Amino acid sequence: MTPPGRPWREEKGGILIRVRLTPRGGRDALEGAEILSDGEAVLKARVRAAPEKGLANAALEKLIAAALGVPKSAVSVVAGGTSRTKTLKIAGEPGRLAEAMEELL
Repeated sequence: MTPPGRPWREEKGGILIRVRLTPRGGRDALEGAEILSDGEAVLKARVRAAPEKGLANAALEKLIAAALGVPKSAVSVVAGGTSRTKTLKIAGEPGRLAEAMEELL
């Protein structure tokens, strides 16, 4: 169960993060957490890349990897590949990744 207001949850082998992505956003940036109308928390992100041929998803994976200090290969979009709201899996030690997320927000 995800704690209220946290867009991530720990699981075996890493964490899952819900992200609301704005492609063609003018810059690559993470902009904090937001609660959607359905009550779910998401991490707001924007990337310069266009939402074509997976470019925006790749830019998001790179942005998250840099922010959490993990290799890009540890980050993957596991749901919502063509949607603005996505789920990313970050492989690694869940406790350390959760701490890194706390620091980001």
